[in-house]
Amino acid sequence: MERYHDRAEAGRELSRLLGHHRGSRPLVLGLAGGGMVVAAEVAAALEGSLDVVVAVSFGPPGDPELCVGAAASDGTAVVEGDLAARLGLGAADLTPVMAEAAAQAAARRRAFGRGGAVPVAGRTVIVVDDGVAGGAVLRAALGLVRRCGPAFLSCAVPVGLPASVDLIAAEVDEIVCPLQPLRFRSVEEWYDEFPGVGDAEVAALLSTHPG
Repeated sequence: MERYHDRAEAGRELSRLLGHHRGSRPLVLGLAGGGMVVAAEVAAALEGSLDVVVAVSFGPPGDPELCVGAAASDGTAVVEGDLAARLGLGAADLTPVMAEAAAQAAARRRAFGRGGAVPVAGRTVIVVDDGVAGGAVLRAALGLVRRCGPAFLSCAVPVGLPASVDLIAAEVDEIVCPLQPLRFRSVEEWYDEFPGVGDAEVAALLSTHPG
């Protein structure tokens, strides 16, 4: 497969590659946003349960559009160390924006009716997004899940920058990423249809695919 029609097709492709987890009733965690559309397909195909994991990117003070890291709803954070060093950013610069991103992530998770810790302890968990470029948001989400003690942690993305996939592979028990193009500008370019996915759609997916 060279590209995907939409996120639903991407989810079906991941489901085929994750078929060995069928029967273990895995917990499938979608990244809030487009990742939830892919995750819903995976959860349904594997007869697993579905939940959401939230992480928010942050930039230098005064420049939120430049991603230097991401924080998950429990405060787990990833900083792009090389970029931060090039920009001359230290802990004193990043701590406030990191805390703000974590607070935003926690507030979004509560808004979905998912307050408290993600219930992953002792379970097979598959964290799903619609693709990975830089990877800070996905890695922050994976860090949150690891801290909660899953028995087996898998990460599944339909498309990813190879260098980011390699970084993630070192942090999980399994990674599934069928499309890893060397020429990679954005996740969106590998889909024919890539509409925005708002929090209302995420909430609807959670209500129709109970955990």
